[in-house]
Amino acid sequence: MANQHLIKNLLIADDHPIFRKGLMDLLQSSFPKVKIIECHNGAEAIDGIIKLKPEIAILDINMPEANGLDVCKRILKEQSETRVIILTMYREKEMIKNAMLSGASGYILKDNAVDEIMDCVNAVLEGKKYIGTAMQDHHTELTIEDKKKQQLIESIQALSQAELKTLKLVSQNKTSKEISELLFLSEKTIENYRSRICQKLELPPRNNSLVMWISENKELLSYISEF
Repeated sequence: MANQHLIKNLLIADDHPIFRKGLMDLLQSSFPKVKIIECHNGAEAIDGIIKLKPEIAILDINMPEANGLDVCKRILKEQSETRVIILTMYREKEMIKNAMLSGASGYILKDNAVDEIMDCVNAVLEGKKYIGTAMQDHHTELTIEDKKKQQLIESIQALSQAELKTLKLVSQNKTSKEISELLFLSEKTIENYRSRICQKLELPPRNNSLVMWISENKELLSYISEF
C-alpha cells in the first residue's frame, strides 16, 4: 500500500476472537512488514498503546475493562501520537460524534470492514479524518463539531493557569466568593480573572456571559482533557 512506509506497529483491540483474527489477516496481507499487536480488552489496549506507541490503533467500542471511547479519552490525555480508528456495529450519529470528540480519527462499521478498512487506515495515516460511507449523511455536522472543539481548545490554551482554575470552578457553579476562598485569593482578584477570561473568549461584558458560555459548551468541554 502507498502508506506502508508510514507505519511500523498497528494495534487491534476486540474481544471477539474470530473477528479479530479475520481483521489481523486482512491487515497483515496489506501490510506484510507491519507488526500487529493483538489485544483482548480495553485495559490491554491502553497498556499497549502507552508502552508500544503504535501509529494506528483499531478499537471496538464494546470491550471488557474499558470500552473503545474510554481508551480514546485516555490516550488523548496521555498526548499519545497514536491515531485511533473505531470499528463497531454502532451507526448512530451520537455514538460517532462521541467517538470523534473523544479523539478518534476514523469510524467505520464492522459490516463494511473488508471494503473500507484500508481506505480508512491510509486516510488516517495521512492525518485525515475518515467516516465510513454508511454514515456519510452525518459527516458535515460532525466536521462542524470537530472544528468547534478545536476552536474551544485554542481559546482555553490562551488562558493562564490561574484563569483556567477559575474557569473550572465557575463551571462547577461556584460563586466568586467561593472561588476566592478555595484559591486563597481576594474576591476582587477572582472578578479580575473572570473579566480577563471573558476578554480572551471574546464574550460580551455581561455578568452572566461566562456562565452562559460554559452552559452552551458544556458537552464539548467535557471532552477536553486540559479542562
